[in-house]
Amino acid sequence: MTERQSKRGFASRPGDAESWIKAPDIPAGCPAKADAFTARLTIDVTPGLRGRIKVAAFRRGVTVADMLRELLAREFPDSGDAS
Repeated sequence: MTERQSKRGFASRPGDAESWIKAPDIPAGCPAKADAFTARLTIDVTPGLRGRIKVAAFRRGVTVADMLRELLAREFPDSGDAS
């Protein structure tokens, strides 16, 4: 009999989280958009807040990422001086 290989999940966890975080985030289908975003921001939120954010984005017809980028750009405008 042949031995059945265990199934892998859709996405596997990175072996080294630091190198995964620092790696460039370049989606295969969007080279122009990938050039605009060069860093990943990770925050911890409660499950309740996460749900409220997702519902708000859905109601606005945008993705969570786009909605949060707009919010951060509005709250922290580019003042011209890179400090």
